[in-house]
Amino acid sequence: MKAVIISIGDELIMGQTVDTNSAWLSARFADIGIMTIYHKTVPDDPAAIVLALKEACALSEVVVVTGGLGPTEDDLTRHALAAFLNRPLDLHPPSLERIRVFFKSLGKTMPAINRIQAMVPRGVEVLDNDWGTAPGLKMKVGKALVFLFPGVPREMMKMAERDVFPVFKSYGKAVVMTEALHTFGAGESTVAEKLGELMRRDCNPLVGTTVSRGVVTVRIRSEAVTRLLARKHLAATVEKVESRLGKLIFGRGEDTLAGVVGKLAGKIGVRVATAESCTGGLTAKMLTDEAGSSVYFEGGWVTYSNTMKTLELGVPASLIEREGAVSRAVACAMAEGALRQEADWSVSTTGIAGPDGGSDEKPVGTVWIGLGHRSGAGIKTRAECFQFPGSREMIRDRAAKTALNMLRLELLK
Repeated sequence: MKAVIISIGDELIMGQTVDTNSAWLSARFADIGIMTIYHKTVPDDPAAIVLALKEACALSEVVVVTGGLGPTEDDLTRHALAAFLNRPLDLHPPSLERIRVFFKSLGKTMPAINRIQAMVPRGVEVLDNDWGTAPGLKMKVGKALVFLFPGVPREMMKMAERDVFPVFKSYGKAVVMTEALHTFGAGESTVAEKLGELMRRDCNPLVGTTVSRGVVTVRIRSEAVTRLLARKHLAATVEKVESRLGKLIFGRGEDTLAGVVGKLAGKIGVRVATAESCTGGLTAKMLTDEAGSSVYFEGGWVTYSNTMKTLELGVPASLIEREGAVSRAVACAMAEGALRQEADWSVSTTGIAGPDGGSDEKPVGTVWIGLGHRSGAGIKTRAECFQFPGSREMIRDRAAKTALNMLRLELLK
C-alpha cells in the first residue's frame, strides 16, 4: 500500500515555516508497513490543491492533506476540496457547536470568522477535532482514502493517531523497520565507498546516506512479512555496516556526538574541560546542551585574544609570539592550561574562522585542535591541524565537532 502526503500553505512554500508534519506522518506510516511514495507542498491556491489531489488519488491508496483549514481568507483547502469533488459546501451544525464550545472553554466568544471552519463539502465525513477548532475530513476518492487535517502539528498528530493509523494498521502487506547509524570524520563519498554493494538500490534492507552539518548518517530500511523477519534482516545489515565503518560510527537514532562523548566520559569516570579560541565556546555549549552534563563537564575557557590565552591558561606570551596563536604549540599549551584545575581530559581549539584573517601560510579554515590528559603525575598533550571549508559558521561547527570526535576516539581506548 502506498501513501502520499500533501502539505498546504504559502508559508511552507516560502520557507517561513518548516514542514515537520510530512516527516512525522511518513515515519508513522512506515511503522505499519505503508510506504510514502512522495511529499508534495503546494501554496494556498485552489487550482494547485485540486491538481495535487488528482495526482495523489491516482497514484496511491491513502492521501493525507495537512493545512489550509483555518478561518482566514487564505485558508482555501476546504474550497479546493469542494471544487475537486464538484460538491457544494454545507454548514455542519455539530462542528459549529463544537467550535463555539471550544471558545467558551477559553472564556471567549467565537468570532464570526470561525464559522467557515464548520463548512464541509456535501457528503464528506467529518472528523472531530478535540484539540482545536478546525475539524478534519475523510472521504473515498476512487481507490484512495483521503484525510484532511489542520496544519497545527499537535492537532494533526492527535487526529491522525485516532483516525488514520488504526484504519490502515491491518492493510500493510509488509513490516518496515529502520535504523540510522551516525558517522563523523569521513565524507559521504568515503562512507559510500566503504559500504560498497550494500548500497545497491535493489537490496532489502535498503541502505542510503544523508549528510547534515558534517554528520554522515547511514539509513537502513528493512521490509518483511513479519516483524521478526524485518528485525532479523535489519540487524544483519547493521552488523555489516558496523563492520565496514568501524569507529567512524559514533551513535544511532537520536544520539549526538556530544551526547556520546558525555556518556563515555561518565561511564569511565573522567571529567572534561575545554579551552577555545576560534570556536568561541561552541564545544562547551555542545557538551552542556546534553542533560546530565554536570557529571562529566568541569568547565571551559573562551580565550579569544592572545592576552587571555596567557592570563587564563598560562600560555607563554613568548610561545605565542614565536609560533603564532594558530599553531600546534599553542593548541597543546591551551589544552595543558585547561587541565590545571580538576579535569582529567581537555580539548582546545585555535584557528582562523574567517571570513578575514587568513594568509598563504594559514588560510581561512585552518584550525589546530589539541587534546590533553593526565598521565600519572604529569600531563600529556597532542594536537592536529585541520583545514575546514565553508562559511565562518561551518568552520566553527566542524572544528567543535572534530574536537569532540578526537576526544571520543581517545576515550574509546
